[in-house]
Amino acid sequence: MNISKSRSKFMIAAVVALFVLAMVAASICAIFASGTAYAYAATDFKSVGKAAYMVDSATGTVIYARNEKDRLPIASMVKIMTALLTLEAVDRGEISLTDDVAVSEEAAGMGGSQVFLDAGSTHNLGELLKTVIVASANDSCVALAEHIAGSVSGFVARMNGRAKELGMQNTSFKNCTGLPAAESFSCAQDVATMFGELIKHPTYFDYAGIWMEDFAHPSGRKTSISNTNKLVRFYKGCDGGKTGYTSEAKFCLAATAKRDDMRIIAVIIGAPSSKERNAAVSAMFDDAFANYTNNILLKAGEPLDKRICVAGGKRDSVAITVASDVAQFMARSDSADYELRYDLKERVKAPVKLGDRLGTVYLVKNGEIISETAVVAAESVDRMNLFDAIGEIGRHWATGKK
Repeated sequence: MNISKSRSKFMIAAVVALFVLAMVAASICAIFASGTAYAYAATDFKSVGKAAYMVDSATGTVIYARNEKDRLPIASMVKIMTALLTLEAVDRGEISLTDDVAVSEEAAGMGGSQVFLDAGSTHNLGELLKTVIVASANDSCVALAEHIAGSVSGFVARMNGRAKELGMQNTSFKNCTGLPAAESFSCAQDVATMFGELIKHPTYFDYAGIWMEDFAHPSGRKTSISNTNKLVRFYKGCDGGKTGYTSEAKFCLAATAKRDDMRIIAVIIGAPSSKERNAAVSAMFDDAFANYTNNILLKAGEPLDKRICVAGGKRDSVAITVASDVAQFMARSDSADYELRYDLKERVKAPVKLGDRLGTVYLVKNGEIISETAVVAAESVDRMNLFDAIGEIGRHWATGKK
């Protein structure tokens, strides 16, 4: 009898212990799911790292900047440009995500972070790009560079050319990986610029949110890859980023997070540890989402409530839209007066092609223009031919219109 009672007490205690453990686990998960992990919550991002920069992606509005133009080593954040050039080449049709990419001895021999590609093997281009974005694979970077430009040096020349086009005045690339190299540098502002271009490509997000996955080699072996950007799992809304570390650059991170209609880009260079790097970027996101809002006033592709008259066309007017979203980014405490002002052509001659610029819309704050966006044709209108003209005359005669 006593033994039975002892067993019952033991069972009850075990159930209670399991319940308590389950509650603790649920609480920890809730902390992570709510946004910033508890360990990151008290971080003062204004004191972490050598440089920091944060902008609203849609408008380019600078939210925070510290030493943002200082030339610093950025380690593997160099791969942001490698990924950008790859996706831009895909968009131009020069390469395809389904291409077979041959792995050279140089690519296979790269040190640092890698997926251990075999020299002479062939891999799918999209899979190699995935390993660059997720796992920061140096060997995949070199294989992609050689496939796209014929050589690493040729690819690096393209990297520097693209940086110049983007106005990145404080950047010099010496390789496509971010491994230590003399006179290789960038700055927090330039990193945000190239990362902002990269996230314009939807394909990037197909890879950037992957947490863990196996990379398959032609030989049948597999290499497990995991995302170097831990915030994609532990920060609500973070869906992309690129880490970096060398002993010279210290811990770096460029990341993006989106909540509702607001997407933020944050960059930290030179943090003393990965924990402080992640905490600082998390705190930057927290600050932005708590204190700012972004309202999409006009959405690209959606017809405006205005039309423009067309002379000599098969239709007498054309629908219009904006070429890019018109966003009102503002502090939550902002009480300024905002309005939209249009400068549109009164009439255009046919033919009108989809995307033809037909005017401008201005976002005005307290009477001053703060941004402008092109207004374009949302459809095509062909020129009226002889039979169309005869038909139009007949319709006008029948209805008595002049």
